[in-house]
Amino acid sequence: MRAIMKRIDPAGLDLKEQVVAINRVTKVVKGGKNLSFSALVVIGDPKNKVVGYGVGKAKEVPSAIRKGIEAAKKSLRKINLLETTIPHQVLGCFASSQVLLKPAPEGTGVIAGGAVRAVLSACGVPNVLTKSIGRRNPHNVVKATIVALESLRDRAQVAEMRGLAVEKL
Repeated sequence: MRAIMKRIDPAGLDLKEQVVAINRVTKVVKGGKNLSFSALVVIGDPKNKVVGYGVGKAKEVPSAIRKGIEAAKKSLRKINLLETTIPHQVLGCFASSQVLLKPAPEGTGVIAGGAVRAVLSACGVPNVLTKSIGRRNPHNVVKATIVALESLRDRAQVAEMRGLAVEKL
């Protein structure tokens, strides 16, 4: 059971966008092939720990990127992070792509591949170790990374779920 995602207003945020993948796609019609471009875009605000992704499709690349950014603004979500890293190890799965995120000590940096790095830098994680397992399709890897980030819990949430005081954890 997934929690209902509360809409985050992109107006008050300092969003940075990053294009992860651009594909040339064709549709075969009676008169020949219709060519268009598909763009996967990740946006985020590192200070507010907010990240989202979107896909845009258009006849030209800049239009596809613009549409992807608009779609990403509608899927923004808040991430639970510590000051310098993530609170605990987590595995995110989407389709046959899996992304493993592990906390890292100060000064490590973001050790990640292209699609995972884009998501982690957009949401402002300074130190983390990652491993992409299974398929490396950028669309599914981005979605698996966001699933992993959404499943991060802070101490207060874990204490509440277990019915304990925060000090006893």
